[in-house]
Amino acid sequence: MSVVHQSVCRTCQIYCPTLVTVDDGRITKVTGDPTVELYQGYTCVKGRNSKNLYGHADRLTHPLKRMPNGEFERISLDDALSEIAERLQELRQQHGNDSVAMYWGNHLPEDHPSNMAMAEAFMAAIDAPQAYNVLTIDQPGKAISTALHGVWMAPEGHKLEPDVVMVVGCNPLVSHQHQAGPPADFIRDLSRRNGQLIVIDPRRTETAKRAAIHLAPKPGEDVAILAGMLRVVFEEDLWDREFVAENVDGVEALRAAVAPFTPDVVARRADIDAVELVRAARLFGSAGRGYVIAGTGPSMSGWSTLVEYLVKCLDTVTGHHLRDGEPLVSPISFLPYAQPKAQALAPWPAFTESDQMRVRGLVRSAAGRPTAALPDEILTPGEGQVRALLSIGGNPATSWPDQLKTVKALRSLDLLVHVDVQMTTTARLADYVLPTTLPYEVPGTNALADFLPLFNSVWGFAKPFARYTPPVVQRPADSDLAEMWQILFRLAGKVGVGLEVYPGVGKEGAAPGTEPVKLDMSAEPTSEEMLDLTFAGSRVPLEEIRATPGGVTREDHNVVVAAKDPGWTGRLDVGNPLMVGHLNEVATGQSDALDDPRFPFRVTSRRLRHVWNTPTYAIPADYPTYNPLYIHPADMAELGIEAGDLVEVRSERASVRAIADADDTLRRKIVSLSHGFGGLPDEDEDPARGASIGRLLANDRVFERYSGQPLMSNIPVALVPLAECATSTSDLDAADCAPAAH
Repeated sequence: MSVVHQSVCRTCQIYCPTLVTVDDGRITKVTGDPTVELYQGYTCVKGRNSKNLYGHADRLTHPLKRMPNGEFERISLDDALSEIAERLQELRQQHGNDSVAMYWGNHLPEDHPSNMAMAEAFMAAIDAPQAYNVLTIDQPGKAISTALHGVWMAPEGHKLEPDVVMVVGCNPLVSHQHQAGPPADFIRDLSRRNGQLIVIDPRRTETAKRAAIHLAPKPGEDVAILAGMLRVVFEEDLWDREFVAENVDGVEALRAAVAPFTPDVVARRADIDAVELVRAARLFGSAGRGYVIAGTGPSMSGWSTLVEYLVKCLDTVTGHHLRDGEPLVSPISFLPYAQPKAQALAPWPAFTESDQMRVRGLVRSAAGRPTAALPDEILTPGEGQVRALLSIGGNPATSWPDQLKTVKALRSLDLLVHVDVQMTTTARLADYVLPTTLPYEVPGTNALADFLPLFNSVWGFAKPFARYTPPVVQRPADSDLAEMWQILFRLAGKVGVGLEVYPGVGKEGAAPGTEPVKLDMSAEPTSEEMLDLTFAGSRVPLEEIRATPGGVTREDHNVVVAAKDPGWTGRLDVGNPLMVGHLNEVATGQSDALDDPRFPFRVTSRRLRHVWNTPTYAIPADYPTYNPLYIHPADMAELGIEAGDLVEVRSERASVRAIADADDTLRRKIVSLSHGFGGLPDEDEDPARGASIGRLLANDRVFERYSGQPLMSNIPVALVPLAECATSTSDLDAADCAPAAH
């Protein structure tokens, strides 16, 4: 019998409401739910294809243990956790708590809202400070710059009806890294109101094609462009003097720091039109409501914190913040209600100097411990050496920069535990592989979209929408699976420690004064009980959300921004000495520091529509199983390359082979390659499975000083055609096609 269930997609961060068709216990169709006005029936190819994950032959349904001969054998989850706990205890006793580390990737928070708080609680319970996350190799500058700049304590209500939106180095129409809902809607709504879109991106992306102004600079010049725009805003008196005088410090320091970035200087550095730069600055500065959003492009090009800080400065000096008495529709459902106020929360420490890494002078930042330094922390002998790693919701062997060093480090561990649904590159290196449930097998919500503004103020919901979903399909028969939070709960019990879990996304996201909940370790909570704990005190009670299958939209909850509290002294800071000093370095430094005649091309990152980071075992039909190396047609002709040819991509660090494809939206001498693909360095490369861009990267040569994030895009490379290598087979001639490490 066929049954259609209302549910929620949990493939990425916009949480589309779905209709899931189940026939005889199998998911046979996933579509968008047209009853939800905010989404209008939208889903992406990844969400619709998720039906193929559940019964696929390559899905892991039982834990695996690596045997002495290197082969994997089944083991029960209970036995695996007992053995893991025993080995963790031995390592902690012999080498201290610093010897145990955890890394979590994107799927930990996306999978279940309780996972982050449980991961935090587990590491706190074993007194292990070595906790790492994906943020520090993604967009760490968002968290760090927020601490340096401060926060306006009224929500970004202007994201609902802006007059101008500026997008820097991201492509929301493909990445979905923007507001919840159909990605194109914000552009259509902007156009209906005669609003304008500005895009700064080296490629004429799908988003850039819709822009009123598209600046297509050389990659890596985002700091100069934003500084140049700020200079125009100051010089042409487009800044909000009244707002700045009342709420902002550091404006004169910022104004002096951006003074060298004249339109002509920026145009030369970035290879853009000075007139268009000024036009973009005027358009943004003169708009009554607007915002800037930056993405992985500038972050991975070495400028994450400074770019994000300048983004905040641009929004602040132009006064793009809600004021006393302005109404808005609160988009929050799953978090406790807090009265928005027209006042600034002053900056707070962005760095924990006492939490010092052993390499490169790095420290813990507001984004977390620097993940890019973790391979070195594993490989460097001495006190504090990491000897065990719990990897959850990510794929370090492919996603971490510097794959050569990463894989060497992972192989050297005394214990590697990987939690995943498939045999990824990391799983193939692990001592234990613990598979988890898939989203439609467990209860869930779309709550992470509520939490996202804590990370980036213009992400998440513009209008309120809360949906709960019960499980819509059973776990596979005879499987031995658990949810991520359950694995951590049970492991804590085996280790013999208690857990104290904060509501929401963990301690740092909890309201001041919130106390953690001590869990009864003798009675594992149910998934529903964990949801109750996570959403305690939510603005819309969870029971109300549960009782409304179509979802709750509380647009009747209109809010007016309150006046500043009497005696409030908090002010935003646009002149942070660290940022101003760095900006001065950029002004006087060389813009061509990465240029090298041996490597005349630059490889940049990009996202593909059909995958979310590491590809799953069920690639959608009619989409490539590999990540094409996109090259401008004129460059292809110059090199004698045709679409489908095999090309060796060489950096100073290593080389990989990729299948070429033409893309005339790129600048000349810029190529792009999506992350998350490829195998292990010592395996025979199969171009049909893609190439690892992480292998081209070094984590210790060029890196951001604040987060440790290495250069992950804008990498100098050379392209070598390998026309004689057949792309239809993985049996390639070793002499002609073997990759090299440098």
